[in-house]
This record gives sequence, C-alpha cells and structure tokens, in this order.
Amino acid sequence: MEQTKTGHEFWRGVLTAGGLTPIPRWTLDPVPGIAEHDATISDGDVAALRRLAGELTVPLSSVLLAAHAKVLAALSGERDVVTGYVAESGSPLPCRLTTAADSWRALLLDTRRSEAEMLSHRDFPLDGLRRELGLTEPSFETVFDPTGGDGELAEDTVLRVGIFQHSGRLGLRLRYRTDVIDSACAARIAGYHLTALALITADPDAGHGRCSLLSAEEFRFQLEGLSGPRRQLPDRRVHELFEQRVREHPDAVAAVFGDRQWTYRELNSRANRLGRALLARGLRREDVVAVVTERNLDWMAAVLAIFKAGGVYLPIEPHFPADRIAAALSRAECGFVLTERGSTATLDQALGALPGVRTLFVDTAWEENHADGDLGIQVAPDQLAYILFTSGSTGEPKGAMCEHAGMLNHIYAKLDDLEVAEGEVIPQTGPQCFDISVWQLLAALLVGGRTLLVDQEVILDVERFVDTIVDGRAAVLQVVPSYLDVFLSFLEQNPRELPDLHTVSPTGDFLKKELVQRWFATQPKIKMVNTYGLTETSDDAVHEVMDRVPDRDRVPLGRPIGNVHIYVVDEHLTPVPLGAPGVIVFAGVCVGRGYVNDPERTRGVFMADPHRKGEPLPPRTSPRTEPGQGREGRKARICRSGDYGRWQPEGKLEFLGRRDNQVKIRGFRIEIGEIENALLRIDGVRDGAAVVAERDGGSKHLVAFYSGRRPLPAEVLRDKLGESLPQYMVPSAFHWDKNLPLTPNGKIDRRTLTALAGELDTEKDDHHVPSTPTEQRLAAAWAKVLGVPPDRIGPRDHFFDRGGTSLSAVKLAVALNRAVSLKDVTHHPVLADLAALVDGRHTSEVRHG
Repeated sequence: MEQTKTGHEFWRGVLTAGGLTPIPRWTLDPVPGIAEHDATISDGDVAALRRLAGELTVPLSSVLLAAHAKVLAALSGERDVVTGYVAESGSPLPCRLTTAADSWRALLLDTRRSEAEMLSHRDFPLDGLRRELGLTEPSFETVFDPTGGDGELAEDTVLRVGIFQHSGRLGLRLRYRTDVIDSACAARIAGYHLTALALITADPDAGHGRCSLLSAEEFRFQLEGLSGPRRQLPDRRVHELFEQRVREHPDAVAAVFGDRQWTYRELNSRANRLGRALLARGLRREDVVAVVTERNLDWMAAVLAIFKAGGVYLPIEPHFPADRIAAALSRAECGFVLTERGSTATLDQALGALPGVRTLFVDTAWEENHADGDLGIQVAPDQLAYILFTSGSTGEPKGAMCEHAGMLNHIYAKLDDLEVAEGEVIPQTGPQCFDISVWQLLAALLVGGRTLLVDQEVILDVERFVDTIVDGRAAVLQVVPSYLDVFLSFLEQNPRELPDLHTVSPTGDFLKKELVQRWFATQPKIKMVNTYGLTETSDDAVHEVMDRVPDRDRVPLGRPIGNVHIYVVDEHLTPVPLGAPGVIVFAGVCVGRGYVNDPERTRGVFMADPHRKGEPLPPRTSPRTEPGQGREGRKARICRSGDYGRWQPEGKLEFLGRRDNQVKIRGFRIEIGEIENALLRIDGVRDGAAVVAERDGGSKHLVAFYSGRRPLPAEVLRDKLGESLPQYMVPSAFHWDKNLPLTPNGKIDRRTLTALAGELDTEKDDHHVPSTPTEQRLAAAWAKVLGVPPDRIGPRDHFFDRGGTSLSAVKLAVALNRAVSLKDVTHHPVLADLAALVDGRHTSEVRHG
C-alpha cells in the first residue's frame, strides 16, 4: 500500500510539473510526413562513453539520456525538461530531467537518479491518475528510446531519438515529423547530441553551462548570415548632409508647423546663429545642451544648432515635473538650456537647485544677430549626438547616450526601408522624449524633403490629424500601434483617400496580427513596416517590411538593418540553437555608449562583444567615456536587451516577451520600479507595488496597490506621483489593503496582484445603471474602449478613474462618431455629466433647427 502511495505521488509530480518541452518549429516547407536521420558516434567516443559509464557505475543509457537532456534544455530555453522514455516496450513514460547541475558529471548523476526513479515506478497504472488530473493521453514533443531507433511516432510527437547498433557501430537514429522540422534542422539536432556526448567524455568535471552545442558552421551563420547588410555610411554627420542639401536647393521648404514654414536656407541660418550663440557662451565638444521647448520650428533649429556646435542634445519636455527635469539635468551634467518663453513653468523650479546651468532663450539668440554661415566644426562619427532619458528601475531615470554614427545609420535605414523618395514629406509626431522623434525630425532633410511638425493637439483629434496628413502630403507615417488602431478605426468609419501615403510604420510596442489584417483589408496598397529596437541602440535596429498579412501567427520583428548584428543568446551570451528562445542582444554601429554618468547600470547592459573585436575609430577625449571604450579607439560592444526572442527559418526575428520588470504602454518604456519608488515616498504609504492590467480589448494600464494605516484619496496619490513622474507613468487605479500578499520568501506577490487587478476591473460595484438612452450609448462605448463588461459602467463612473487615458478618449470620440471630443471627456469625465452635455447639444441643435 505504501508503495502505491509513493508511485501516486511520484507520477503526480511529474505529470503536473512537467508538461510538454517544446522544440523549435523550423521548416520553410511544412509537408506532412515522417523522415529519418542517422548519426554515427565515433569509435573513440563510444569507448570513452563506456569507460565513463563504468567508472560511475551507471548504464550507457544514462549517459545518452544526459546528453538528450542537455539538448532539450538548449532547444527549449528551459532548465527542467520532460521527454518520453521508452522502457523495454509499450508506451513512453514521462521522464522529468533537470540540467541545474554545474558539471557534466553532476548532470549525468542527476539524470541517472531521475531515470532510475522513473523506471522503479513504471508498473504503476497511470490512466486513473491522468483522469484525476484532467490530462489526456501522454503526448511528448520528444521521445528518448534507448531500446532502438525504429519506434513509431505518436500523433503529437515531433522527434524520437533512438539508439541503434549496426556492424558493431553505435549511433543515433532520429525520426521526425517533416511538417515541423526539416532535414537540416534534424541534422543539427543530431549534431547537438554528438557534441554533448563528446563534451561529457572530454572533461566530465567541466561546467556544462558555458558549453555551446553549436557547430562552427551554425555559429558563423548566426554571427554573419543573420546580420544586417553591410552599408558604407558617408563620412559626414547628419547636419553636414543637411548643409549639402541647403547648397543644392536653398529655397525649397524644409519644415512646416501650422501656418509657418521655413526654407532650407532659413532653417540653416537660424541653426547657425543659435550654434554661434552657444559657442559664444563657452560650449565645448560634447557639452550637454538641454532643449526645453514645444515641438515647433525653434525646436528643430535648436537640435541642428547643437549638432553643428559639437554639443550633445538632451530633450526635455516642458510639461515634465520639476523633479524629473532636475534629475535629468544633474545626471547629464548639463551646462546649458535652450528654451522659449512660455515653456519654463517647471523648468524654473528645476533650475532653482542647479545654479551652474546657463539658460538661453531662443528669441534672445536671434536678437544677438550672430553670423549665419555654417560653423564648420569637426564632429567625429563616434562623438556623442544625444542623450535620451528613459524610466529607471531604481527610481531614477537613466540617460542613454547615442553617437552620431548610430543616429545616421538608423536614419538611412528608415529612408531605405520606408522607401522615402527625394522631396517627400515626413510627419514628426513623436514626443521629444520618445526616440522616434529624432529620425522623424531630421530624415527628410537628407533627401531634400520636408518635415511636417504635427502639434500634439492635432494628434489627439484624429479627424484633424487625418486632414493634416492628407493636406500635408505625408508619404510615411510612424506611430505606436495603439494610435494606429485609432487612426484606422476612423478611416473604417470615414473612408477617404490617402493619395501620398505609401508606408505606415508601427513602433514602440508589440504589433498584433489582427491590426495588420485590418490595415491591409482597408489600405491594401499602403505597405507596413514593423520596427523594433531600443533607445540604447539608436532607436530601431530591426525592420519587417510587409505588403500583405504575414503567414505566421505572430507578426515578426523582421531582419536587422544595415551594419547591425543581432544575437539570440543564453545567460552566458552564447548563441542558442536556431529557433530556440533566448535573450536578444544588439551589436554593431547602432549600440550607444551607455548611460550617462552611471557606470553601474551601464555595466549591466553594455559590455564588450565576446564575438567581435570591432573597428578602431578616432580617439575620444570626452569625460563621459565609459569603461571598455578607452581613448585607444572604439571597442566592439553589445547591448543586452530585456527581451526574449528567437530566429525564424526565414531569417527573421520573433518577439517572445520581456524578461524583466519593464513594460511598454502606448510606446513608452516604463520601469515598474520607478513607479513603486515614487509611491513609497508618499506619506501614509507603507508598502506598494504597481502591475500592468490588460483588458479584453488588449489595452494595458497601470494599477497600483498599497498598504498603510488607512486608504488615501486617489486624487492625492495621483497628484503626488505626478510631481515626480510623467503622466504616462501615473497608475490609472489605486487599491488599498491592510497588507499586500507575499510570496513564500517574503516578497510582494506580483502574480497575485496582477490577477487581482483584472478581477477588480470586473467585480460588481454598488452603482446605478445608466438610465437615459444617451447614458446607455455612452456606457456601451466606454465599455468597448476601456475593455470592461458593459454592465460594469455606471452613470457616476469617472472615465480616467476607470483606466481611461488621453488616447482611449480619442478612441471614444471615434467610437461615438465624434459626438464627443477629447476636450469634452477631459472636462466632463463622469458619464452622467458627459451624457448631459451631449443631450444639451442635441436640444440646442433641435431648437435652432
């Protein structure tokens, strides 16, 4: 009886904790069928394997199974794996294996214990237990068969690895489904097994974690064959290429903002005068200049002026909290601020604690009447171009430093892959703190085109935005997927021609296939370019150009742009097998210099490239040179992302998700830790956590949980956080409890809080139901936009307290066919009040007929 109980517990543990261990799908021609691949183990390795098995007093099958476990771990990206194990005859048994051990010897002994325990319970009846656990018949992606290599493949089995002997030779026989993997993939998997066996015998006490199973051929292919094309960049900087265009067509329009426009000559003249004003105040090479202006023509001139003068551009949005502005200026050791009157409300507060920063108003620089000829200052390709601050996990933003060569390389990739022709118009829509703002601002100037600066108020009124894009003759459009959804929804309800637009480019967040399908159903002649990259890699480093909906379930990230290398690696920065999941790592000219004056966080993300040496570049004399980038020249460096991905057989990168505590909401990169640190600084908050909740419609929003003596008003929490965080980082909902849930090791249980956030979105409140037809109509639209059940919306609900944002308010306006505007929702966020406003308008229209 005791034996039966032990068997029951053993199999329950394996069946519930094991699950399927997937292997990569790798074929461009998924033809149904079964094929075989044989691989002979060399006589020397066989002898060494038998010797090792004898020394450890384990059967040879255990050594072969240990190699199989190592291969499955490499293919799946998981430390613990499950395979089917054929014992003598009959159906495969589930065999759970771990590769947590340090050395090959320890791995082999762990494997033997798992094998022996599994075999000791093989007579236990599993059918009843499967029914008890609600499991179907056993299905395994892989089956290990030490009894032979000719067994049949079950319906769900992809690969069966068997052992065969022929003419005294020992070998592996792989039987595999040809609709899942092709012959080359099968050969690689066989090679991984042979490599693992050779490594086991070569040095059983060596650490296996750092051992690569890849062949030299696959290693070269991943490093070179999957890289972006080599492209020779001009030995000039962006502003110098602009100056060339000024000489070629000085009277062509370079930039438009509202009813104002500047020619190439005017823009260049103003940038040169601004640059000289900065030099007159003592600006030196790589000195940091913050620009605190609205997105307008003066901003554009300021950016060019800084580049021309050899300085470093630091964008600061004038609406950011004073604390955040001060932190960025201080961390970047910023000595100069270019600003405009009317943009200094919070800047003045920030500068109060930074007496050494010099302020220059743009209109003051114009009045000084400096010469307007080109400055002619030499700027090196590895010279710092700009610093962009992103959210930081420690509670302090981190400033990513990007160089001129990386910026130029990215701009050329955009011009190429978006097929921006000579003289075309590029709309500038991204906020200054968003990395896409750089290329949107400057790229048109390199092809004799026109930058169309779009005001934020226009962007938040989708009808005006469409009018602006059409009237401005925009050729390309790059926006975050959530805004593209709004843009497309409007076009679906209000069809119109987009005669000049030939390319749209979603960026900054995961692109869902459903949105791509809707786009091509509505605009089949306008291609789409999915993009992916980091602020630390000079913006996008991967492009996927599409003229139709992709065949795969997921929209791929695409291929690396020119002069960029992408590695998919394990924790030791070693490339994983093709198709296996791993961490995405960037290399090449795109990689920035690190985080400004932040060596600790720089070392955690930027490091020497273990696979390439790099090219020597002119010496750097900046005090911001980071370790590993000395004055002897630029060493090849990599940037390790927080993302998981894998290669597809087409040579394209696929995104699998984040691996850290970082999220993206509406294109903005957010470190949850920064929000939590700000939350904990509020009086009355004892403990706090922030999580991301996703609603049925796919919209994401931040939800905060906190503990303390008593609940605090949501308005107080929101205002306090708004003093140090930009609005996109302030949670839309706050929930108090006496104590937050903890994991067994005493940490806040974020998984429980994430589930709770979803439940709180849908649980019943004591509120009245909408009573009037207008309230009911608005409630239905709110439910759709906010992704909550319609019966969860009451007349006293507050749009923004329910998780609404400015973007979802724009979506609401589109859903209601512009019966309300963004301003209406902002000024009347309570449903009953908004309904009264709509009814009042209707009554007025009827009265004035």
